[in-house]
Amino acid sequence: MQRIVIARPGGYDALRLVGAPDPEPGPGEVAIAVEACGVNYADGIVRMGLYASAKELHGYPITPGFEVAGRISAVGKGVTGWRPGDRAIGVTLFGGYTSRIVLDVGRVFRCPDTLDADAAAAIPTVFLTAWFMVHEQVHPRRGESWLVHSAAGGVGGALAQLGRLAGVRVVGVVGSAHKVAAARAAGCAEVIDKSAGQLWDRARALAPDGYDAVFDANGVSTLRGSWDHLAPMGKLVIYGFASMLPRDGRLNWPRMAWDWLRTPRFNPLQMTQRNRSVLACNLSFLSAHADRLAEGMRWLLGRFEARDLDAPPVTAFPLARAADAQRALESGKTTGKLVLRP
Repeated sequence: MQRIVIARPGGYDALRLVGAPDPEPGPGEVAIAVEACGVNYADGIVRMGLYASAKELHGYPITPGFEVAGRISAVGKGVTGWRPGDRAIGVTLFGGYTSRIVLDVGRVFRCPDTLDADAAAAIPTVFLTAWFMVHEQVHPRRGESWLVHSAAGGVGGALAQLGRLAGVRVVGVVGSAHKVAAARAAGCAEVIDKSAGQLWDRARALAPDGYDAVFDANGVSTLRGSWDHLAPMGKLVIYGFASMLPRDGRLNWPRMAWDWLRTPRFNPLQMTQRNRSVLACNLSFLSAHADRLAEGMRWLLGRFEARDLDAPPVTAFPLARAADAQRALESGKTTGKLVLRP
């Protein structure tokens, strides 16, 4: 097998392709011959040494990656319902940038015929994150208005699709004009191109009474505005801090410290008086709730099979070019999802 290993945190050159013996499944496990591995923004944060769960739950050296798709290559003792050759999707807690992986059978799901390997590897992390925020935290009601930042990206596009499915009016925010079409294709009723200026004036015009939910992965650059544009009983859901991180792979510690100091602190008294809530989500810290996430994954795959949901557009890189994939993702210029092909 081949896999990407980060011996210690660093820039893009910290991602090294190494060989290792093929892993064998133990009791209750299956081995997957990986055909595609999903790439997520969190993987770059792991590379930089800033992802809390990578340090607390795993440590370095580490292989990044939270999702794979491929075919079962071997089955461990006591496993039923799977046999070699079956198409499978695996949800991992790190370790996904690899050509072969062994997973507990509870983390493996049957791949619908409606998805090829690239599409299958592109959906678990972003759609599970979106599913958890939408159905476990926000609880959508038909006719609501949502504001979704980064609506042309992986999680943003998934949020737009889930909102549309729930009968919600989704207003998407994108960072450049070439991303508008992708956000509309994901289900946004309206799209704001913030590079054209007047983000918040436009957001207010599209929902004068405020938004029932705002989903924000930017951090300091938009959090205050997101909070200010909530409707009464509105919910601000935070799942990332992209604007605080570099776009060239090199950490700028003074700038990060300044951004941390400028990050809004939400006052519980004010929240109570205005009936507004702040929620947060980090999928990797939900690994202790595997049964709950498996329920969400099965719900999602059923809707992909019924074609109620669509996989995001995918750009593929060879596994050996994991650094190029992360560089592209962190540039802020991509749409949809990136995957690696071993």
